[in-house]
Amino acid sequence: QVQLVESGGGSVQAGASLRLSCAASGGTFSTYYMGWFRQVPGKEREFVAAISISGLMTNYADSVKGRFIISRDNAKNTVYLQMNSLKPEDTAVYYCAARLTRAFNVPVSTYEYNYWGQGTQVTVSF
Repeated sequence: QVQLVESGGGSVQAGASLRLSCAASGGTFSTYYMGWFRQVPGKEREFVAAISISGLMTNYADSVKGRFIISRDNAKNTVYLQMNSLKPEDTAVYYCAARLTRAFNVPVSTYEYNYWGQGTQVTVSF
């Protein structure tokens, strides 16, 4: 059973930066595609960023391109989301997710992922 634990969320002002971490256990992290999603109350969970097994391929939502960076450290079983120039509209609960099977492209949909973390709150104020 794969377990994912997010950390690094918090409350910041617009323009600040945060780095989220997601530590994986219970499986072979180096074989997983990893993704970050976010959700606000009353809305569907939306894609933020994803990274391939090797880390060489990434994919970003248009709303975060140029501001967020996803990376992974397979030796530490951890995926990161560096969030820069944060905006109030980035406020959400952020979830990391793992996909255990091969994919043609870096997965960007919630249904393409097998395991989810419990989420970490990010709040950005004006």
